[in-house]
Amino acid sequence: MTVITVETLVRSASVIPVLTVSDIEKAAPLARALKAGGLSVVEVTLRTPAALDVLSAMKAAEPNMIIGMGTIRTPDQVAGSMSAGADFLVSPGLSPHLTRALLASGIPVLPGVATAGEAMSAVEAGFEVLKFFPAEQAGGRSYLRSIAGPLPDIRFCPTGSITREMASDYLALPNVVCVGGSWVATGAMIEAADWEQIAANAAAAAAMKG
Repeated sequence: MTVITVETLVRSASVIPVLTVSDIEKAAPLARALKAGGLSVVEVTLRTPAALDVLSAMKAAEPNMIIGMGTIRTPDQVAGSMSAGADFLVSPGLSPHLTRALLASGIPVLPGVATAGEAMSAVEAGFEVLKFFPAEQAGGRSYLRSIAGPLPDIRFCPTGSITREMASDYLALPNVVCVGGSWVATGAMIEAADWEQIAANAAAAAAMKG
């Protein structure tokens, strides 16, 4: 596996689709639809029993895509995701054991934070770009705007209830480098195999610039 850097990750995507996939048979056509729409970075969430196999299948279908595993909560999940071929890791938050495992992984990590204090601690630990989660519930754009002054060097990828209509406003903030969004390929779209709609949503996401 070719290891990418955090900078490569954030330069390669303005909008990162957050995917929850239960059926491995949907993995390959989903990857192709997202790639056809112009996206090269996606996050699979570790919320279904099939998640690790889905990530591997998506990588096999589109080897040049940068595919990460999200909802990482334990060191074992770090190891399992890397074995499945994850290019980067995303967590909803941090604990001491998880922090050590994520930093030791050697691949890019977007750890979840929800407050200024958590953000400062994460950067101090060695993380370069942070997932602001759950974005809308934790204060949204106004909160990120308010901490850009005292914490100008901390960069975020907000995720959590961000709609297609909100994404551009988030990307306009000086401390936001990308956003995560499930709207690109919702669970219902994936279940219905609506690849045409997913490709169209991916194209709209790819057109958004930070």
